[in-house]
Amino acid sequence: MKTIPEIETLQADMTQWRRDLHAHPETAFEENRTAAIVAEKLKSFGIATHVGMAKTGVVGTIRNGTGKRTVGLRADMDALPMEELNQFDHRSKHAGKMHACGHDGHTVMLLGAAAYLAKHRNFDGTVHLIFQPAEEMAGGGKVMIDEGLFRKFPCDAVFGLHNLPGIEVGKFAVRGGPLLASSDRFDITVSGTGAHGAFPHQGIDPVPIAAQIVLALQTIITRTLDPLQSAVISVTRIEGGNAYNVIPEQVKLAGTVRAFSPEVQKTIERRMREIVEGISKTHGAAGSLHWDVGYPPTINADAEAAIAAEVAAGLVGQSNVIPDAPPSMAADDVAFMLMERPGAHVLIGNGVGEGVGEGGCHVHNPHYDFNDRILALGASFWAKLAETYLKA
Repeated sequence: MKTIPEIETLQADMTQWRRDLHAHPETAFEENRTAAIVAEKLKSFGIATHVGMAKTGVVGTIRNGTGKRTVGLRADMDALPMEELNQFDHRSKHAGKMHACGHDGHTVMLLGAAAYLAKHRNFDGTVHLIFQPAEEMAGGGKVMIDEGLFRKFPCDAVFGLHNLPGIEVGKFAVRGGPLLASSDRFDITVSGTGAHGAFPHQGIDPVPIAAQIVLALQTIITRTLDPLQSAVISVTRIEGGNAYNVIPEQVKLAGTVRAFSPEVQKTIERRMREIVEGISKTHGAAGSLHWDVGYPPTINADAEAAIAAEVAAGLVGQSNVIPDAPPSMAADDVAFMLMERPGAHVLIGNGVGEGVGEGGCHVHNPHYDFNDRILALGASFWAKLAETYLKA
């Protein structure tokens, strides 16, 4: 690996910063301590710093030369509302909160790059360092955009970087086109007529109706969508009744839908509504669908994905860059930024080991920990990406 030597000298500091953030996780829009640390470090590097966007967001700006081109580098800061089961010294000190997705590492990698870029400024143009709150299902990226992110900090392109367990340290993955899926949520209510369990003919039982709906929803994937269009419909909750001998009045279903295009999202919502209402009506019940629009698919621009792959190859060698990574049904709200500006979201290997600190445990797992071995590599990627995009 050809990491930037000066960034390598920050490895011990970055490790300390990262473990401090890990020990003090803050969830969506509550990243007050994290944002204060980020702002303080940016200012100490001599970087113009703006705070308070989307409540706890921070944006640092570095300018050099006379170039008009601008680039945004985005890192997420929030933790998850879950209990950590690790026992190492930097485990979470806050019950019910945990950095289980590596946002602590993402924040520190961008801080490491900020320190280097502020000192050397080997580029011609403007770099906006975007530290975003509330990525985990709260849409902090959209809130920043709605509050004028790209009006106040214009970007010709924007890039994201996320760790990925299961890929070896020293490898990157990226692709042009869809990388991550959309993430929408749904709630279905089937309303029938309650009755004694011994006399089902005297009521309208919503339980078998709900069961038919669950099965019918999967025909959307197999019979409505083009077989080459990937999507997932997962019913993850079924609630109804509270006694063995009582047919309930209602059954409620809930779950998530994932897709790689807005058109497929809309098709699935339409067909789900038709199925819920149609099957319910057939059995004399009433069915309704509430659709909660979440994150759009993360779609990388081909040109920017190629630039990111080129930069990664310069650091780790072409053989260690996966240029056409398979898309994933996971979601990320960097998608909102990529809807507004061309850019790319890039994946950096967090490791494949099973031991503590080896990075193999997957994200959103109570035993997860970001792999500190990739801090200097990620920071070097950010720095080289800015220098390449804003080549003097």
